[in-house]
Amino acid sequence: MTQTTASGAPATGDVATPAGGHDTNKHLPVLVLGALGVVYGDIGTSPLYAFRQALFIRPAAQETSVEVLGLLSLIIWALTIIVTIKYIFFVTRADNKGEGGTLSLMSLAAGSFAKRPRWIIGMGVIGAGLFLGDAIITPAVSVLSAVEGISVVAPQFERWIVPITLVLIIGLFAVQRFGTGGVARVFGPVTALWFIVLGACGLWRIIEYPAVLWALNPSYGAVFLFTHPGLALIVLGAVFLAVTGVEGLYVDLGHFGRKPIVIAWFSLVFPALLLNYFGQGAFVLSHDLAQITNPFFEMFPEWSQVAIVIFATAATIIASQAVITGTYSLARQAIALNLLPRMTVRHTSETQSGQIYMPQINSILMVLVIILVIAFGSSASLSNAYGIAVSGVMLVTTILLGVVMYRVWKWHLVPTLVVMIPFLVVDIGFFTANVVKLFQGGWVPAAVALVVAGIMTVWIQGRRRLAEKTRRDEVPLQFLVENLAKKKPTIVPGTAVFLTSDIEGAPTALLHSLKHYKVLHEHNVILTVLTADTPRVPDDEKVTIDAYNDLFYRVVVRFGFIETPNIPKALALARKLGWKFDIMSTSFFLSRRSLKASPKGLPIWLDRMFIALARNATDATEYFHIPTGRVVEIGTQVLL
Repeated sequence: MTQTTASGAPATGDVATPAGGHDTNKHLPVLVLGALGVVYGDIGTSPLYAFRQALFIRPAAQETSVEVLGLLSLIIWALTIIVTIKYIFFVTRADNKGEGGTLSLMSLAAGSFAKRPRWIIGMGVIGAGLFLGDAIITPAVSVLSAVEGISVVAPQFERWIVPITLVLIIGLFAVQRFGTGGVARVFGPVTALWFIVLGACGLWRIIEYPAVLWALNPSYGAVFLFTHPGLALIVLGAVFLAVTGVEGLYVDLGHFGRKPIVIAWFSLVFPALLLNYFGQGAFVLSHDLAQITNPFFEMFPEWSQVAIVIFATAATIIASQAVITGTYSLARQAIALNLLPRMTVRHTSETQSGQIYMPQINSILMVLVIILVIAFGSSASLSNAYGIAVSGVMLVTTILLGVVMYRVWKWHLVPTLVVMIPFLVVDIGFFTANVVKLFQGGWVPAAVALVVAGIMTVWIQGRRRLAEKTRRDEVPLQFLVENLAKKKPTIVPGTAVFLTSDIEGAPTALLHSLKHYKVLHEHNVILTVLTADTPRVPDDEKVTIDAYNDLFYRVVVRFGFIETPNIPKALALARKLGWKFDIMSTSFFLSRRSLKASPKGLPIWLDRMFIALARNATDATEYFHIPTGRVVEIGTQVLL
């Protein structure tokens, strides 16, 4: 059989993908501005609560100037080591054809092995679960911390903080269905102005008290940890809040490219954050510690505090938007990699494929965020829950990065260990510090991560069991085609497309169609949709056609793991191969399985969980964008 791709060239069997880069020279200013709004929105709001939380580990009146400098030094060097050195110089280079994120890194690492190791898949599952655990904390703690500025400018309205936060969060999730395209245009300029304000106010306070710059000496931080061994882990957990949001650098790599992200960090974000943290430290050191309750808002002039509260609220909404969008992207990747059941994916932009809306994910996130705000009531309480998920994601990223360095980049083992061991020590230290907060609220993202990882595990095991069961009952496709060529049934005009996930076996829908209707279309297409290990597959390599005979064709369509499968569009590409595809004369045959639990397979409870997930999965017709009027569904019952 001759196998060709949509480019007309012989198929190689490997899915190539464009580099996924951006024309950064031409659009660099726009990309840098966009990166400011999307990538750095979360970490840019950390000054609202990070230094305050570290400062008030114990009563502020008990802190000395040396201890304040120690806390500030820990924050400054956490930003330098984790963000600047680890993520900017190393992690952002580990792109999968231009795409970043835990699942992209997992695919890159797993692809370096002949057979995907289960432990790498497990790391990806854990990382994805932890990211989703973080996604419910970020909107809650960010918006709450901004609205709490009301208590500084108008203490009598303090009881309205939670209701106002809930209104803002409900509004934020309600507008997701309209897409972020319009709002995104102002994300960059607003966030850029936010960083300028952060830096300017910090610089003003530094000029008033320049001695705060002694915190640049890392020995202050080291001395604080050694002289306060009982507080060391608690303090590190609070210091870690300064780097939450750093995972955005990697998750959104594919949207902007590495160069704009790096330029934005060094030209504005990093200097502004340093200046603001130093400014908060200078303000604390030059005032009565006992009188300070919220150093971020109080460091601003009194006449500007109302505007700063409003500005901070806008900045936190932008930060929350970035996390929500990232959650949609992660969920879509997980579905494409068969880690989660199918869910509805709606595109909100005609030009940007990355702008999507997932109603099921949106509803789940909104409900969980609302519950968190009501249950915890303040950003100080929520900050205890904020850290376990992010530090866990960072640890997973470091481990997978080590695999990529050694197996993909072909580094020698010694330099790989030299780079990785310090990162692992820092990550394990921060993860341990956050685990201490497990019973003070840290259990929330941990529980969410466990639930998500559990769902993924059940789905993976269930799909594997279903595939084994189906393969055992199926007839080899080659055998069926040869027999039908010898003894043809009644032929009817038109094209029939039979969807199947098994390349070798005959589709169940085809077997049942022959059994019940006893007819065959003049053109029959056995269609399999595969997900590549790369983010995107070029159009000229998406479709591969095998001609068995005049009646049967094997068509394999490959999509990247960040692409939304659209079968009609993909089949239209087959016109380049000479196939005159007409959607109006084509019928799509799908097999709708009715799953039943069996005591002989997996544990009965696991079977039932998988069946429940399968029942709630988005219909294949909707997921693959097949016109409903062209679909014929044939029901079959499968005993797991």
